[in-house]
Amino acid sequence: MNSPTHQVDWVARSLASVWHPCTQMKHHEAYPLVAIHHGEGPWLIDVAGNRFLDCISSWWTNLFGHANPKINQAIIEQLKTIEHVMLAGFTHQPVIELSERLAQLTQGHLGHAFYASDGASAVEIALKMSHHFWRIQGKSEKKKFICLRNSYHGETMGALAVTDVALFKQAYGSLLQDVYVVMSPDARQAHREESSETVSQRAIKDLALCLQQNHGEIAALIIEPLVQCAGQMAMHSAAYIKEAAALCKQYDVHLIADEIAVGCGRTGSFFACEQAGIWPDFLTLSKGISAGYLPLSICLTRDSIYAAFYGDDVNQAFLHSHSYTGNPLACKAALAGLDIFKDEQILLKNVVSAQKIQEAFAWTYCDERIEHVRQQGMIFAFDVKKQSLTKPDTFSKEMFQKGIQEGVLIRPIGQTIYVMPPYILSDAEIEWMSAGIFQALNKTLNTPL
Repeated sequence: MNSPTHQVDWVARSLASVWHPCTQMKHHEAYPLVAIHHGEGPWLIDVAGNRFLDCISSWWTNLFGHANPKINQAIIEQLKTIEHVMLAGFTHQPVIELSERLAQLTQGHLGHAFYASDGASAVEIALKMSHHFWRIQGKSEKKKFICLRNSYHGETMGALAVTDVALFKQAYGSLLQDVYVVMSPDARQAHREESSETVSQRAIKDLALCLQQNHGEIAALIIEPLVQCAGQMAMHSAAYIKEAAALCKQYDVHLIADEIAVGCGRTGSFFACEQAGIWPDFLTLSKGISAGYLPLSICLTRDSIYAAFYGDDVNQAFLHSHSYTGNPLACKAALAGLDIFKDEQILLKNVVSAQKIQEAFAWTYCDERIEHVRQQGMIFAFDVKKQSLTKPDTFSKEMFQKGIQEGVLIRPIGQTIYVMPPYILSDAEIEWMSAGIFQALNKTLNTPL
């Protein structure tokens, strides 16, 4: 183990040479970087030996803990054969097996997989495929998209166009395609004595009106089923997804299910859209699909869409590529993760863990500083009331810092505090997570303990 001296050295060197993501670098003058040395299960350990429970799965990626021995071994075995080979004109066993197993998990509805390296790229692929499909069909006017208000789908050009976050639009809006933005079914919008179902119906009516008036130029609707994660963990019912899918079918518009964050068991089922009893035209995966090990993303689609691109004309082919498409090591990590899901009955275990999380956070339901307590599977979230915030502009940073001091890694989104932990937490670790967040909240709000 290194020492506190190494912590200072690593931080100084990082600040001098690394441009960190989604960060105003000057803020690190007041909020120091944390130099991580290694990980053990759900824990991260810094160079000074301090331990932090990874309550957000390192940006929602890590499903089965850091340095998982089964995934480690799978990658080591793959290193003995081939670490990488281009997927244009070549293929290999891990990418074939992963594609087949994902098709099986969709019950054969989404039988073709296109690979990339990150979530935004998978969204780009879905948007481009939809646009190109309609062009092949002689409907080139269908080239616009619909997204939900306060949605987030990534930060490349196409993905950012269907991201309704003011900060990004202010910075890059002049570069982006215009899209239709419709009401989110976010249950927190319920008026007094209004149910979440009523909110969902208002959102469906807004979507229906948009489709009725503009379906001739709309290629696809993109949604995060059940939870808009970067949208302050906004949750909605499966009924909304079911009705949205029916509307897309009625108006001949593709449905893209962005399951980059909500897929791989996060919401209770392996795919979130399963809970609505529907299968989209495109389904994107990343983050948890490689269990947080290696960059990997996938766009799954229907046989009928694949068939539209199949022909002799190169202009009819789908024109997209990435250097590390279908990387064997990443695919092997994903296969090891799927084995863990099956062999250890993770989805059933998550039902128990989700209940334990709800019980551990029982204090949130009666805390006067808190509102909109909500849960969907292994995602638990709540909002701190505006009137409780002493320093609204710095709340999320202060809460992160206080969490680190309490041994919990959390990353609030605005005034929303959430946990999205690895699936391997013990009961004691769940209690630690809750207690640490409670203490951090008290310190951040200057509330007496």
